[in-house]
This record gives sequence, C-alpha cells and structure tokens, in this order.
Amino acid sequence: MHKFKPLNDFIFGKTFGEKGDEEQLLSLLNAILAKTKHKKLVKIEIVEHRTFTAEVVGDKTSILDIRAVAEDGTRINIEVQLRDYGNMDRRSLFYWSREFAGGLAKGGDYSLLSNVIAINIVNFGAVVVDDFHTVFHLWEDTHRDCLLTDALEIHFIDMKKFKALPDKDIKNNSLHRWLTFFDQNISDDTLKELMAMDTAIYKANEKMEFLANDKEVLRLYHLREMAQIDYDSGMRKAKDEGKAEVARNMKADGEPVEKIMRYTGLTATAIENL
Repeated sequence: MHKFKPLNDFIFGKTFGEKGDEEQLLSLLNAILAKTKHKKLVKIEIVEHRTFTAEVVGDKTSILDIRAVAEDGTRINIEVQLRDYGNMDRRSLFYWSREFAGGLAKGGDYSLLSNVIAINIVNFGAVVVDDFHTVFHLWEDTHRDCLLTDALEIHFIDMKKFKALPDKDIKNNSLHRWLTFFDQNISDDTLKELMAMDTAIYKANEKMEFLANDKEVLRLYHLREMAQIDYDSGMRKAKDEGKAEVARNMKADGEPVEKIMRYTGLTATAIENL
C-alpha cells in the first residue's frame, strides 16, 4: 500500500517535479495529452522553482505546482487541488497567464511566446460534464472548428469521476493506469500489477518509497496534511456559525422551529438553545 497519499500536492511535487523525475513526468504527461492527439513528448525539462520550507508547506493557500518545458518550447503547468475553493476556473486561467506572460522577455516579440498547457488534477466537480477528463481551447462560438490560437490549453482531470467509472482499462489506457495509481486506497495486488505493466509507474512508486524513509519529507508531508485539515475545519466552523446566525435571525422574526430546521439543517434542540 502507498505510505503517502500520492495526490498530497507536496508529495506529488516531490515525486514528479524534481530533477531526475523526468521519466515518470513524461509518461504521465503523454498519458494526459494523448486525448488531444499531441505529438508524443520525448524530452522534458523540469523547472525547479521552489524550496519546500515548513512555512510554504504549512501555508494552506500556497500552490505547490509543477512546471516543465517540452522540447518545442511548450510550457506545462500541473496543479493538484483536492479541495474545492470555488474558484478553480479563474485560478487555472491565472496560472496559465502567469506562465504564458513569463515566456517573453521585456520588449520581446509576441510571436516568441510559447504555448502553455495547464493541467489540473482535482477531486471535485470543477466542470459540469460527465467526462472525468475535459480539455478547453479558444474556439470561435459559431464556427466551432475555428481555433483562434493553440497557445491556450487547459485540462481538468476529476479523480472523483474517474473512481466512479465502472470499467477502467488499466491494460490498454495509460491514463487509467496513472489515475488508478493515484488512488490512495489501491490494493497491493493492483499496485504490483500496475508496476509490472509500466516502468514509469514502478519508478514513481520507487521514488515515493525512497521519500517515505526521509524524516524531513515525512515531517513536511504531515505538516501539509494538517494544513488541509485545518482549512476544512475552519470552513466547517464558518458554515456552522453562518447557519446559527440565520437561525437566530429567523427565531427573532418569530419563524416556526420547523421552518428554521428546514432552512438551516439544525436540530430543534440546537435551535431552542440559541
């Protein structure tokens, strides 16, 4: 079994985003980009841009993304986001634009701007369609086959929808293999099967096992998990306080208890005690 949650964004970055991780990152990217018939990536350069300190990892608002550059200059940004902050569309555009604008020196020629692919691995319904993997480009509204530019490409991969898929094809579909590997509840037998099928998955698992023996990595991993738990706890508290405030106001206005229960989800006892 995985000792870590593979989609803890700190561990994901340590497994795919450091020098020496090119083999597993290339395999994952090619599995994702196959959907849009991209030419297979042969070489990738990982852009290491962050030192993982306790301050960065413990900050629940920090983005621990992976950045890479393909042979043709295409820039790729991968973010794992398991919690719905309600702004994933704009957030992804912001990071896409940061990467796009960052590809041009001051006073440079716009034609030199590289294409940017943003990939978001999420665990919530960021896109309102049934497919677990969706891709967005700049198509013309009426003439749907008219592409303004291939400079923008944004992927959403929804782990929740993938897990709900009845028929996963790990034998023939490399993306299905990777997403199955990312499931923290994977069985030992399935993990062994995946590693036997795919050397890149074997290497990713090997890296994670190596990281699991590093005390500082373990400390930062637990720090990251705690930051996310603290965020969830804070959101729940804020939600509960909001419900209590609504119930108080309704009670003050003389609304019946049954109606307050229906509107807030609070119990009759909780309402009486307000």
